[in-house]
Amino acid sequence: MFPTQFTGASFTWERKKLGDVAEKVIQKNNNNAFKNVLTNSAEYGIISQRDFFERNIANKNNISTYYIVQNDDFVYNPRISNLAPYGPINRNKTGYTGIISPLYYVFRVLNINTAFIEWYFKTTCWHKFMYQHGDSGARSDRFSIKDNELKKLPIKLPADDMEQEKIAKTLTSLDNTLQLHEDHLQFLHSSKSFLLQKMFFDNDIPPLLRFNKFTEKWNQCKLNDHTIVTMGQSPNSKNYTNNQTGKILVQGNADLYKNKILKRVFTTEVTKTAVKNDILISVRAPVGDIARNQYESVVIGRGIASIKGNDFLYYQLEKMKNNGFWNKYIAGSTFESITGKDLKNTKIYTTNSDEERKIGNIFSSLTKIIQLQEHKIDSLKKLKQFLLQNMFI
Repeated sequence: MFPTQFTGASFTWERKKLGDVAEKVIQKNNNNAFKNVLTNSAEYGIISQRDFFERNIANKNNISTYYIVQNDDFVYNPRISNLAPYGPINRNKTGYTGIISPLYYVFRVLNINTAFIEWYFKTTCWHKFMYQHGDSGARSDRFSIKDNELKKLPIKLPADDMEQEKIAKTLTSLDNTLQLHEDHLQFLHSSKSFLLQKMFFDNDIPPLLRFNKFTEKWNQCKLNDHTIVTMGQSPNSKNYTNNQTGKILVQGNADLYKNKILKRVFTTEVTKTAVKNDILISVRAPVGDIARNQYESVVIGRGIASIKGNDFLYYQLEKMKNNGFWNKYIAGSTFESITGKDLKNTKIYTTNSDEERKIGNIFSSLTKIIQLQEHKIDSLKKLKQFLLQNMFI
């Protein structure tokens, strides 16, 4: 079975062993010539140990036995995780030479496109070999495979160097695009956080950013005096069902995701309910997470309360959660929760309806932009996964 290929590409792929295209690096850090200790993370790749652990783990008196890792060298870390079930193999792209523990396997590729091999090790093509020739050993968090076996690891690659380069460039370009979108998403989140701090009261300090022509003083009141708050009541568990003809049950934080309700559990017993556009807030650990009810009616359990409110109130509650407002109610308790009395007596701020509408519109629009950006990123990740699964053998 051949992978997805470029137009005009050859169908000639070769089968080689890791030992044919790479050599093991065995140069030790004699006389402690290098001090920068590296680590190989499944999530972040090869980075400075100090950056990863926020401190040096290695004993400076023992680093003479560490292997020297040059830029573009590869490192295999036998520590397994959900992201790397057989341990990660990553390329040193730090731009400098460092050293790494002798527990790792270091190798340098020869006469082959380095970026192609880097992407190859981001696929699962080599996992079957690892499964057949190694084991988890005595430690469940570490995979064990002998060096001589690792050198036999099969690698299938295009015979044409240009095709190797095209595959690598395509995936690298996609990865760079994905990173740009993720950076932009972070910028959007930071902008939203900044505006939440500046456009609402902050520890009794009036908002620093206001629309023109709005100068009147904001009013403080109890949440229950401003709107209707309904504390949830859980149905009897015997009435829970997987049948979607039942009512959606919102039990707690696990049912709230990205400002919406997740349909997980249903119930045939109706206790307390929330209707469409009600604000739902978690009153049990973690306290203060919120979502809008997008369904006509849902049943709310005792881990949830519903609040009637506009977007201005919704984002004021989001800001309060971000600022750790609810921590004062749960400090010292063995199970994080707030009472109905605490929630109803919570102090909020209000202003005239026009200003509330403008502020609510700002954050509603920004939230939609963030959701669109998240959707773009999810689509790019799916495309990347598709290419990793279909451009290699």
